[in-house]
Amino acid sequence: MEERIVKFISALRSAGLRVSLAETEDAFRAIEQMGVQEKVIFRTSLRSTLVKEEKNLSVFDELFPLFFGESGNPPMMNLSEDLTPEEAQMLAQALQQYNERLREMLNRLIKGEPLTQEELERIGRLVGLNHADDLRYREWMAERMKKALHFKDVREALKEMAELLAQMGMDKQRVEQLRKLLQANQDALSDQIRQFSGQHIAENLSRYNPENDLDSLLKRPFNALSERDMDRLRREVRRLAAVLRTWVSLRQKKAKSGQLDAKATLRANLKHGNVPIQIKHRQHSLKPKLAVLCDVSTSMRSCSELMLGFIYALQDLIHKTHAFAFIDHLEYISPSLSGREARTAVSEVLAQMPAGYYNTNMGHSLLNFTQNFMDTVDRRTTLIIVGDGRNNYNDPRLDLFRAIVRRSHRVIWINPEGPALWGTGDSDMREYASECDIILKVNNLSELAAAVDRLLDHR
Repeated sequence: MEERIVKFISALRSAGLRVSLAETEDAFRAIEQMGVQEKVIFRTSLRSTLVKEEKNLSVFDELFPLFFGESGNPPMMNLSEDLTPEEAQMLAQALQQYNERLREMLNRLIKGEPLTQEELERIGRLVGLNHADDLRYREWMAERMKKALHFKDVREALKEMAELLAQMGMDKQRVEQLRKLLQANQDALSDQIRQFSGQHIAENLSRYNPENDLDSLLKRPFNALSERDMDRLRREVRRLAAVLRTWVSLRQKKAKSGQLDAKATLRANLKHGNVPIQIKHRQHSLKPKLAVLCDVSTSMRSCSELMLGFIYALQDLIHKTHAFAFIDHLEYISPSLSGREARTAVSEVLAQMPAGYYNTNMGHSLLNFTQNFMDTVDRRTTLIIVGDGRNNYNDPRLDLFRAIVRRSHRVIWINPEGPALWGTGDSDMREYASECDIILKVNNLSELAAAVDRLLDHR
């Protein structure tokens, strides 16, 4: 039991709860005094010693039954024991119309056989459950496991088999009874899969060590990040931004001087008989001026949010930044970001803009930009687009994009998709790409940090 409690506490920490060593000791002392026989008292002992904030109660309540709840299989009924010889013969005949895979699953339901631990682990590995460490993916993983077992096909087969048994002369009430019992067995299998999915993710959480996983997290694709991963990357952005600030400041300091200033050099060397001992250069600002357009639709939100986090953490190295967010229309978000975290500001923007995978309209967003914000771009402005170039089959408005490009100093497009995917489906990236100066494939935080470093490099 002690080992189980230690794993439970580790899972709580991995899920975001702050549990100190002193609180862990308090929990064990409380259990020593109150015991583990009464589950309600046991649960209260752990909850009162380990949870400090109300917002964390839901995490505790979800994890507790996964570690200390029922571990047996949901009950299933063996229908074959209740069939008459005639019914068994009809059922066997009806099963012959299905392929081997469906027959195996239907026979399992008829006999009321749950999935074995080996079968669950094999299917879990198949769908990637071993890498899941976020309880929000519990239902999704369970659905993937059921899909691997062809649950939808089995459900349809149950309906067809009921109709076939009725046609073969079985009593309609008996057919309906068998169908409901078979359906109940399939629901029990669903419960078993869901229970296994939750328990497996909970075990993954108990083994999760954030410090050892940082390198792999930096290289994890944006579309594979959990909310806990995003929390860690938000903190990592601040650290990487501090490193970038040092690098970029040194580059700007070394490159501070510009072209030779002949007049200033002559004036400075009059006292040396016009011998050019002191060389003077024209001074010019190396700080870039940016206009950043970020796609904040569901597929791009993580990349865009972290990009904005970088930009605003490096504001002292940038002359001026105008930030915009778009899905099906454009929003000017610089005022919202001023003096605040990008995460909070982007969340507020998303609350006002309908999120989703299939409602992006960059063409209309470009129209909003040209009508209202063209004065934010001039010959000193680097235009940065953060998006995948997927436009939901809307007009990409390349004419407007070209007009914006002509006004800017250079155009950098940051895209998580590589060239192989450009032009596929609803992608207009090939057309946009021809107008860009630089296109950077950025699919994780490590690549994003390198991209930000590059766009701030004016050498």
